[in-house]
Amino acid sequence: MEFSQEDYENKSLTKFESMLKTNNVLFFDSNEFENIIHYYLNQGKVALAKKAIKLGLEQHPTSTNLKLFKVEVFVFENELEKAHSLLDSLYVLEPSNEEIYIQKANILSKDDKHEEAISVLHRALELAEDTADLYSLIGMEHLFLDQFEAAKESFMKCLEEDPEDYASLYNIVYCFDFLDQNEAAITYLNNYLDSNPYCEVAWHQLGRQYYEMKDFIKALSAYDFAIISDDTFVGAYLEKGKVLEKLKRYNEAIENYSITLTLDDPTSFALLRIGNCHEKLGQDDLAVQYYYKTVHEDPLLDKGWIAITKFYVRQKNAQKALYYINKAINIDSENVIYWKLYAKINHRLNLLEEAERGYKRAIELGNYELETWLIRSDLLTQLGEPEAASFNLIQAAEFYPEHAEIEFRLAGLYYSLLETEKASYHLKNALRFDAEHVIILEELFPEVYESLLVNSVISR
Repeated sequence: MEFSQEDYENKSLTKFESMLKTNNVLFFDSNEFENIIHYYLNQGKVALAKKAIKLGLEQHPTSTNLKLFKVEVFVFENELEKAHSLLDSLYVLEPSNEEIYIQKANILSKDDKHEEAISVLHRALELAEDTADLYSLIGMEHLFLDQFEAAKESFMKCLEEDPEDYASLYNIVYCFDFLDQNEAAITYLNNYLDSNPYCEVAWHQLGRQYYEMKDFIKALSAYDFAIISDDTFVGAYLEKGKVLEKLKRYNEAIENYSITLTLDDPTSFALLRIGNCHEKLGQDDLAVQYYYKTVHEDPLLDKGWIAITKFYVRQKNAQKALYYINKAINIDSENVIYWKLYAKINHRLNLLEEAERGYKRAIELGNYELETWLIRSDLLTQLGEPEAASFNLIQAAEFYPEHAEIEFRLAGLYYSLLETEKASYHLKNALRFDAEHVIILEELFPEVYESLLVNSVISR
């Protein structure tokens, strides 16, 4: 028996806690100790559980179950050698106790010995009457080993024994997803639903599979059945909204997203999607209201700040866009997408130094897209910093070797710096990689392009 919340004040627990306060030693039978320990472990009160184990073993020194709780605490505290030793002694006494094998497998799993853990759990299967939990444990061990087919089979056996084991159902679908077996997942879920037609979880997962297959009409139908099965299922309304957006049925999408706001606390995702739908419908005032609500609800959600910034970019209101991206950066200065947007908006406003700073920060944060390197180089060139521009391009060449766009720029920069030997080297490389990109030289370095020295190299 497990203690539920309503059992908290039950007689045994109250008596035990009273004993701890008074230091009077009272007698409990072993089942009472097991329930008390189980309760404390479920509550995360390990210190109290250890006290109960100690007192329990003092009163019932031969109790295997109490010793198994002691093993569980050893494992929790990562004292695996002590756990191993105690289990070995218990195995000698009760070699047919399945719980000994389960704890042994738990230790092996913590030690990253998952194959051995699976082997031990299979031995436990031979002893167990109720095998659902064991198959679940075996499935998890297979997942640790990325053995998704085997994991899927184990979780399917769990579901065969307990059709309402939704954790196993989710794990089965997870395995199908990882293996890119969408059609097989659809077949499995449909078969499951033949026997469990009102399982909202299965309908929801079936809708996800159809969505991945871009069969939006069937996805919509699956989500409708999920909602019929449970009209308070927030996830089904959200997913249905996403499908309706794909079908450009924006008003219906808004309706479904709005239902979620009445069923639970507002989510930034729903508010963002409602804003996006209003924008698609040309309802800009409503759209921006919901974007404001999104960032108010979750200031750390980058998609909210990106949405409101891009909204003002599309409105050609660069100043407001810059205001909001600056607010976003003040909240999270490590977000590379924010810095790219910051750079692009400043570039549009012809604030070249700020734009260059934005691209530089994006690179520092790991944005190594070719476009980022090239635009930053061009900005540094415009700002009269050819040495910095060339250094930036040399760094870029480490990620994009033998790239004509980089080499033509380096050639132009070195000619401008009168470093003709380096310039000639990069120009020859550029022409060898892709001569058609010589237009870069013509557009960015017209004086260099027109010089006789360069023309003689180009014409060879």
